[in-house]
Amino acid sequence: MATIAFIGLGNMGNPMAANLVKAGHTIHGFDLVTENLETAARNGVVVMANAEAAVKDADVVITMLPAGKHVLGVYKEIAPKARKGTLFIDSSTIDVDSAKGAHAIAAEHKLLSVDAPVSGGVGGAEAGTLTFMAGGAAAAFEKAQPILEPMAGRIVHCGADGAGQAAKICNNMILGISMIAVGEAFALGEKLGLSHQALFDVASTSSGQCWSLTTYCPVPGPVPTSPANRDYKPGFAAGLMLKDLRLAQEAAQSAGAATPLGAEATQLYALFNAMGHEGTDFSGIINFLRGQAGQKNRTPAKKDRNLSALLTSR
Repeated sequence: MATIAFIGLGNMGNPMAANLVKAGHTIHGFDLVTENLETAARNGVVVMANAEAAVKDADVVITMLPAGKHVLGVYKEIAPKARKGTLFIDSSTIDVDSAKGAHAIAAEHKLLSVDAPVSGGVGGAEAGTLTFMAGGAAAAFEKAQPILEPMAGRIVHCGADGAGQAAKICNNMILGISMIAVGEAFALGEKLGLSHQALFDVASTSSGQCWSLTTYCPVPGPVPTSPANRDYKPGFAAGLMLKDLRLAQEAAQSAGAATPLGAEATQLYALFNAMGHEGTDFSGIINFLRGQAGQKNRTPAKKDRNLSALLTSR
């Protein structure tokens, strides 16, 4: 069993660390939020005073942080304190350039490194069924795989440094686009007098089948476990979807790739978030497509505008 430093014990990091504890590893955890540390301690994590203390005796370091600037800042702080040969795994979702920068910092200090963002949300983190998309040298990936297994349903080595992040943002661009398509179809079906169940029964077994429909259906009823049945309480918040779509657009611009649907999805989620729904599940965008974004997360002074008016105002 390994001694693992886990830095970033938020909604995803805490259940991931808890599964590593259950697997028999010793986890030295650190987070800037006291409440997160208290939760981690209840889960069996040894809480450390700072990030440097966490990595001091670690065989492996895992980071789960909000953005590329945070990952690079933490790597610059802790890489010089780690023992040579320590494995660094970053499971944050960040831009490809920052991921490659983190690998470079690790290499400078003779550390092994893997970028390994995840798919599966909080539910997957709690159940230990996350999909890890890994980038890095084969030797680093080989060492990382048994560490990731207690948290994973699937682990894919996508290629060299930064390839895990590239796979993650491409995947989530597909997800954002497809959820808008499914939402538009149900909104149209409602106008045409179709029941939700009838449309689901046809599309889920026909050429319209996709994950956004069959697993995460944006209307209540057909898929009882989808957030639509819980007033769109997030499994994956709209704010996080917007972050990932923007990362995809940054990568597309850097690579010279044409992503017109990705660009449009980014704009639609930006509008949805601007109306105060960054904490709503991303499937809740169906209400925005209907022109019924709702008042729940907004100030009383604001009024709903229909989608046509919002798009015209861009």
